[in-house]
Amino acid sequence: MKEKILATSTELFGKRGFPETSIQDIVSMNDLTKGTFYYYFKNKEDVLVQIHEQFIESLLMQQQEIIQADLSAHDKLEAMVQMLIENIRTNANSAMVFFREMRHLSNEKTRDILPKRHQFQRNIASVIETGMLSGEFRSDLRADMLSFGVLGIANWSYFWYDPEGEVSEKELTHIFMEMIFKGIEEEKT
Repeated sequence: MKEKILATSTELFGKRGFPETSIQDIVSMNDLTKGTFYYYFKNKEDVLVQIHEQFIESLLMQQQEIIQADLSAHDKLEAMVQMLIENIRTNANSAMVFFREMRHLSNEKTRDILPKRHQFQRNIASVIETGMLSGEFRSDLRADMLSFGVLGIANWSYFWYDPEGEVSEKELTHIFMEMIFKGIEEEKT
């Protein structure tokens, strides 16, 4: 039942927004009582926290698989961007809630969630640093700032990208990577 409530909440928060969705909306959509809701969750914010945790933990697991693969830094970075774009299709509402609704968390809950979000960013920075050390990427740029740029490009696409549209996930990844790599790859002489 808890997973069903989370799934419904994710859909409602994704479509309507967190503030516009009431606990009554959630229980009505599941044909439950508020008592059942409160058996599994303390409040609506608790649901939002769990949606965030599920989403970032899934991303971190997928990212870890990429990091551990026997790939160049270039290919790892590309795989991470593609994974983020693919998650827009497979977890559209979760992605929307994750990126858009975090502002509705209390400072305490935000502090609990931020370390995992930071870890995801630091993992990207680490791949970029590895690429700098191996000569794949320019070494005169800051890996941390580049990682934020990569995340900004990939993450914001949840807002406008239509996976069912005329540009495939693979094609969008290629476009993004051309833009990123032409800016950070070491010039070949």
